[in-house]
Amino acid sequence: MTTAAVAARDTEPWAHRLKDIGFWAEWAALVGLVALVIIFQILNPTFLSSGNVRSMLIASAILVVLAVGQTFVVATGGIDLSVASIMTLAAVVFGATYASWGVAGAMLAALVTGVVAGLVNGVLIARGKITDFIVTLGMLSAASGTALVLSDGKPVTVINTFLLRLSTGGIGIFGWFVVIAAVVAVIAHILLFHTRFGTHVLATGGSAEAATATGISTARIKIAVYAVSGVLAGLAAILLVARVGAAEPASNTSFLLNSVAAVVLGGVSLLGGRGTITGPVIGALLLTALTNGLTLLGVSQFYQPLAVGIVVVLAALLTRFQK
Repeated sequence: MTTAAVAARDTEPWAHRLKDIGFWAEWAALVGLVALVIIFQILNPTFLSSGNVRSMLIASAILVVLAVGQTFVVATGGIDLSVASIMTLAAVVFGATYASWGVAGAMLAALVTGVVAGLVNGVLIARGKITDFIVTLGMLSAASGTALVLSDGKPVTVINTFLLRLSTGGIGIFGWFVVIAAVVAVIAHILLFHTRFGTHVLATGGSAEAATATGISTARIKIAVYAVSGVLAGLAAILLVARVGAAEPASNTSFLLNSVAAVVLGGVSLLGGRGTITGPVIGALLLTALTNGLTLLGVSQFYQPLAVGIVVVLAALLTRFQK
């Protein structure tokens, strides 16, 4: 959008803007979240109780971290289908190294695992010239298989005081998970919109050829964003182990689907060149609120993926009208 267009939009009367479907498309995630909160609170007064709000925020933290990593990849016009499997592999590595290296060493091992997997994705895509869909689909299978081999298909119980406090402690309704997710989101926002790296990420997604012509190494940028996605998958693995109390080798594909869904709901263009951090964070909160609200209403879990799918498709449809 040009500067003149932005200025014209900002001076446009609110009554006219409210009639513009493009306005609603830009704020779809926030409007949807507010609507869900109102509806579920009317149907079940316990929805906004402090205990349930705290539970929802904690439940959304892992998804927020994964969605932020996915945002960097999608902003370049790519997609990371392996994020949930990398998280699972990092969790298994955490469990395998915990007994010998302690909690600090295991956390470092999980982060390194995520970075290495992300770098492999990035190098194969940027240097190997293989499409991101194929590479990350292959990594999805490879990471899941490696996790099963390393763990022999058995979960490893992790009992640690620090992890227990991390998963249960916090400030009021804001658990430490939520604080960590918020810090990640703030750092990501600064990185994407207030650094040269972020400018290069958006430029690469907008037009790789034009970015290359201006001297940007698009190959390095693509490698970097997959590394960012990988390290955040490693961080999500640490949070998952702390929450569950075990390193489980079974990959949870819902995290993959929901991370992409949160990005779509947040208004990030799947074609690249347009990104936001706030949007995917709100999208992750919306998906968590949707699942939580349906559970409180006693709706079968079989219908919950259907509801999420409908919401995502509607959000994707709205993005066609974004300005």
